[in-house]
Amino acid sequence: MGEAVGSMLASAVAVAISPLPLITVILVLTAPHGQARRSGGTGSSDRTNAFAFAAGWLLGLAAPTALVVVAGTALARAQTTPTWSSWLKLVLGALLLLSAARQWHDRPRAGHVTPPPAWLRAVDRFTAARSAGLALALAAGSPRTLLPLVGGAASIAATSTGAGAEALAAALLVVIGSLCTLLPLAVHLVRGGARSARVLGEWRAWTATHQAAILITVPVVLGAEYLGDAVSVLT
Repeated sequence: MGEAVGSMLASAVAVAISPLPLITVILVLTAPHGQARRSGGTGSSDRTNAFAFAAGWLLGLAAPTALVVVAGTALARAQTTPTWSSWLKLVLGALLLLSAARQWHDRPRAGHVTPPPAWLRAVDRFTAARSAGLALALAAGSPRTLLPLVGGAASIAATSTGAGAEALAAALLVVIGSLCTLLPLAVHLVRGGARSARVLGEWRAWTATHQAAILITVPVVLGAEYLGDAVSVLT
């Protein structure tokens, strides 16, 4: 089991360091909204939306992970010398580096402020269903999340450590990758709405300030690791 968990850990952390879902959950929990916010609290509907977003994110990670692990395990058993995961990581590594290069090209210039997307400014008015749907789209539809997720799931399938160990490693991949949505909820529940607002506000400010750097650095590091792993096996 240790091999399966260790092989996906870097990918899981890369998924977890996702600025947009973290900022979204914090906005849902702390943005001024309604009578409950005017009285210094957090409305139950906002908590429901935050839980719905976290659940949608979990589902959005779990479905691709399960698909890749199951398909990859079957493919590994069908090959005498399995190299499919190395070829896949070669492609994923190249795509991650291209993503980092594009982010560098589109990075905010000094003196210019990039406005957040319109949907992000409206998340505090979303319904629970719409919050869950947004999380699904961000998790399963964003290359910045999907590429490391597929890489982590492929690493698990390539270990061939047994169905139980692979299932546990896949579950850990999803849980670790969901910390960007689960941690703000945990802080809010433990500390309470009013007391957690300052902490979550600081998290949001720091993440927004360093978002461009995160979206450049993480793909570069993980893409280089994928390419190195692939080259070492294929050559």
